[in-house]
Amino acid sequence: MIKAEMAGTVWKVLVKEGDSVEEGQEVMILESMKMEIPVEAEEAGVVKRVIVNEGDFIDVDADLVEIE
Repeated sequence: MIKAEMAGTVWKVLVKEGDSVEEGQEVMILESMKMEIPVEAEEAGVVKRVIVNEGDFIDVDADLVEIE
């Protein structure tokens, strides 16, 4: 499970269900305090579920993407 490291708004989702991702690949970009913060996959795998949508406000430790 990829979790948010800070609160912010989901600016752009870069993956969809079924996509293969590599460790360190950007899966989405958050916006917080006028800064763009990339969110990276912590391990390689396949995206099982994208939990948030572009425009959603998320809190610290919110689930963002499930990878199997």
